[in-house]
Amino acid sequence: MVLIFAESQKGQFKKTAFEAVSFGYKTARQLGVECAALVLGTAENAADLGKYGASKVLHVADAALDHFDSQVQAAVIGEAARQSGATVVVVSATANGKALLGRLAVRLDAGSVAGVNTVPEGSGSFRVKRPVFSGKAIAEYEVRSDIKVLSLMGNAMPPEAVGNAAPVEAISVPVPAPRVRVKSVKRVEGIVPLPEAEVVVSAGRGMKGPENWGIVEELADVLGATTACSRPVADAHWRPHHEHVGQTGIAIRPNLYIAIGISGAIQHLAGVNSSKVIVVINKDPEAPFFKAADYGVVGDLFEVVPRLTAAVQAFKAGQ
Repeated sequence: MVLIFAESQKGQFKKTAFEAVSFGYKTARQLGVECAALVLGTAENAADLGKYGASKVLHVADAALDHFDSQVQAAVIGEAARQSGATVVVVSATANGKALLGRLAVRLDAGSVAGVNTVPEGSGSFRVKRPVFSGKAIAEYEVRSDIKVLSLMGNAMPPEAVGNAAPVEAISVPVPAPRVRVKSVKRVEGIVPLPEAEVVVSAGRGMKGPENWGIVEELADVLGATTACSRPVADAHWRPHHEHVGQTGIAIRPNLYIAIGISGAIQHLAGVNSSKVIVVINKDPEAPFFKAADYGVVGDLFEVVPRLTAAVQAFKAGQ
C-alpha cells in the first residue's frame, strides 16, 4: 500500500495534500498496489481526497492532533503505516513534512528521499528523482529498503481529479502525550502561501522604499498572485520576513515568477530558479537575473509595472 499523509489546517486541506494524493495514486498504479490517504485530527470533507486517487481515507480523529507536533504526529503516522501494511509513505515537502520525514524514516527503518518531483520509475527497482545544487542538476535515487518514505516537492505535480469521494475509516492509533506545549500560533491569513503559489510577483531594492510597494501589490492583485521580496528588502523591514524568497528564505517553484527591481544574486536565484517561467523587469541591462529569465524587460520599473498592470486589466476586461 501507498499511504499519503494529507495535511490539513483548521480542518481544511491544503493544495499540497491534493498534490500528494495525486502523486500517491500514480505511484500506487506503478507498483500495482492500493493508495490510501491518512488524515489526523479535525478534517472537513476528508472523503474528497478520493477524487484525487485515494481508494480510502484513514482518519485518526483525536483533537490533540489539531496542533502540529512532529514527535507526536510521526509516532501516529508510523503506527498507521504499520497497521495498514504500507510500503511507501508520502508526505508533502512543507515545513511540517520536512520535520516528519527523518522521524518517520527512523521509526519505520525506511530509506527516505526528500523533495522528489517525479513518480517512481523502474521495473524491479524503486527509483525517484529530485533537483539538487539549487535546481542546477537532477539526482536519481534508488531506494532498496522494504519501506520507503518520500516527501513531494510543492508544485511538482498538479492535483488531478481521477475518481469520486472515498470511504472514510476511523482507525485507532495511540496518541502519545506531547512533550511541547503550544501556547499560541500566529499565521498569515488570507493569502496563498508562497510554497503553494502558482503566480508570484516579487520585488527588490529597486523599489527604493516601502512607500512604493503599491504598484507591486496592484500587479499581484490583477494576476491573482502572491507577493514576495528579496532578502535585503526583508532585512530592511520594507516587507515582512515571510515574503523573503531565496536560498536563505523560502524556496518556491511557481508557474510564473515576476522579479521587479531584483539584480538576481546567486543566493536569490537558488530559491526561485525552479520556477517554470521567469520574467525580469530591471533598468540595468547587465543585471545577472536576465541570464536566468525566460522574458526580460529593460526599463524603469516605475513606468513598466503600471503599464503591465493596465495591460492585464484591459486583457481581462476584453475576455
